[in-house]
Amino acid sequence: MSTTRPYSPGDRGPESGDGGASGASADGVTPGDGASRGGVAVPSAGRQARRLNFDGASGVVPLARDFTRQALHAWGWLPAASADRRAAAEDVLLVVSELVTNACLHAEGPDELWIACDSKVLRLEVSDRGTGQPAPRTPHRAGRPGGHGMFIVQRLCLDWGVVRTPGVAGKTVWAELGAPA
Repeated sequence: MSTTRPYSPGDRGPESGDGGASGASADGVTPGDGASRGGVAVPSAGRQARRLNFDGASGVVPLARDFTRQALHAWGWLPAASADRRAAAEDVLLVVSELVTNACLHAEGPDELWIACDSKVLRLEVSDRGTGQPAPRTPHRAGRPGGHGMFIVQRLCLDWGVVRTPGVAGKTVWAELGAPA
């Protein structure tokens, strides 16, 4: 399923008054998830989260993949005990690559990557300063180069969407994948 709903089903969106697309406060801590800047993750109420700020970074796609791989190791997704778990982790890494690559190609690069996981869903958010609206290319032409990023996201994810904060430049593109059983 793919939508451009600002939030996934059941998600109330950002906490009122914080102005952040992912519910993060100005100091980078998301209420209730125990996450903080710099990739430190502290589990809280079964939810774990990590943030990566791309300010001044080069090689952001491999950096994002490495950061995500480290989170998946910390959360027990890797090393994978089964083919299904390995496939789930590879899907997450591919979606991260696609979202960060899209921010590089269409939005002057990503600002931040946020990853959160509970027992059922892993949520990815990539924020950037771009004004464009990501969408799968229609019609999708499998044999042609380029234009497959959001089609891949659509096919691999439970849901995805775009959040824009009024009065703030840019957007956050989010995607959710099912946690392995």
